[in-house]
Amino acid sequence: MELSPLQIARYEYQPKLPEILKNEIYAIKAVEGEVTASVSDQEQIKHLFPNTYGMREVTFERGENHAEDRRLVVGVILSGGQAPGGHNVITGLYDALKKTRKDNVLLGFKKGPSGLLDDDFIEFEDDYIDSFRNTGGFDIIGSGRTKLESEEQFAQAKKVAEKHDLDALVIIGGDDSNTNAAVLAEYFKAHGSKVQVIGCPKTIDGDLKNDVIEISFGFDTATKTYSELIGNIERDANSAKKYWHFVRVMGRSASHIALECALETQPNICFISEEVEEKKMSLSDIADQVVKSVVKRSERGDNFGVVIIPEGLIEFVPEVKKLIGELNDTMALKEKEFNAITDWQDKYSFMEKNLSKESFKVFSILPVDIEKQLLMDRDPHGNVQVSRIETEKLLISIVESKLDSLKKEGKYNGKFSALSHFFGYEGRCAFPSNFDADYCYSLGYNAFMLISYGYTGYLSTITNLSKPATEWKAGGMPITKMMNLEQRHGKQKPVIRKALVELYGKPFRYFAERRDLWAVETAFKYPGAIQYYGPESVCDITTRTLALEQE
Repeated sequence: MELSPLQIARYEYQPKLPEILKNEIYAIKAVEGEVTASVSDQEQIKHLFPNTYGMREVTFERGENHAEDRRLVVGVILSGGQAPGGHNVITGLYDALKKTRKDNVLLGFKKGPSGLLDDDFIEFEDDYIDSFRNTGGFDIIGSGRTKLESEEQFAQAKKVAEKHDLDALVIIGGDDSNTNAAVLAEYFKAHGSKVQVIGCPKTIDGDLKNDVIEISFGFDTATKTYSELIGNIERDANSAKKYWHFVRVMGRSASHIALECALETQPNICFISEEVEEKKMSLSDIADQVVKSVVKRSERGDNFGVVIIPEGLIEFVPEVKKLIGELNDTMALKEKEFNAITDWQDKYSFMEKNLSKESFKVFSILPVDIEKQLLMDRDPHGNVQVSRIETEKLLISIVESKLDSLKKEGKYNGKFSALSHFFGYEGRCAFPSNFDADYCYSLGYNAFMLISYGYTGYLSTITNLSKPATEWKAGGMPITKMMNLEQRHGKQKPVIRKALVELYGKPFRYFAERRDLWAVETAFKYPGAIQYYGPESVCDITTRTLALEQE
């Protein structure tokens, strides 16, 4: 296969490590902190995880290493959607294993958790590992979304792990994948298995974070990629001066991506789902905000602009959120009955019978295309696949209708031509930024440290991330600390709580203080492409969100 010049150059990039991890393994000690508790539902979570609840946070410092010197066989799984940097987690883990003992082994289970259940794996060797260093994607072993939930699955995982004499399993994934990791760690410990389970925090959505996990890997690269594209669109809009661009970006449960892209590009409008829910804004209220900007800019002679919309916006609109909640519950209880219906009118009648009067009223006023999108196949958790709902087109339709009414009333005489975009897959497999290349390599290297000290049910954590990499700190956090109970498939289940945009946090406040100006004036910023070579002030910068949070 012919390689691009950038591929060749990136293979040779040596990721930076925190100073503590540059030491020889024998000179790194584990220091335990306070006992932890789950973010909520403490008694229920403790009951569900009796063997792995209440463990202490860990930091690594210089000192004598008391870990047992033993040959290790470690398995690794990529789980869930792709995120830039995943390959470097694996190369960091591999390098730490081989640096310690040449006879240590790393097995990669293919296509996600199903690879473990099916015993489908590859044993990593130098040449194969070297061909994936600092590259995007998850193609080194593939990924999957199989959930480990049943007793049969746990037993099969234990059987395969014992067949290979695994000492540990590293699961690289988001909130649901690391919930899998916590459940599997508990199962192994409860059944007398030596297999340790360590998680690594991955998701471009940015919603897997707390006071210890400052950012999930992939967020930096994905938002820089989207921001470049949005900046390009802004430049085009400012050149052509005749289009309003409505850009939907990934982020179903939280609006971190939308907010970061807004901080980077300064569009005319950016909606934050969490604020929409907090203010109980209706679809009409949301459209009115755009209309107000369109009218004011038109009065200045600017019949163009850019609107950023988070993927999950529609789910945060109170009346739509209630509708989606009822749809999720209805489908969980009557999925077979609904799936047996083929005629659209019959499906419509089914909804009228099974939804509340208020929710059906909302459903009935939506465009037919949106109604059908709401009734598409469920996601793996049994929920509406919000990513398939073209919210940007729905919003354009409502805005056009409102502007037509204003024209008839003589309150608006501008021109409104709208174009829609959805940026999702474009950012998931990009070449990782230097930040993500360094961060992910450190997460993998640090996962080895947790394994060597015998920890299980922990997330690998690297903190102090707004500083240069040499000042980063390494450690681990019990996964149960992040857990609570949530409704899934009609039942209460333990899951990692998603971190939403904090409306009192510095990043949102910075945005809120400036958006009224951006709504009227053309204040676009053009961040340009990710830079890999050059001054650190350009190549190694982190996100605006993280910089503001750690000011």
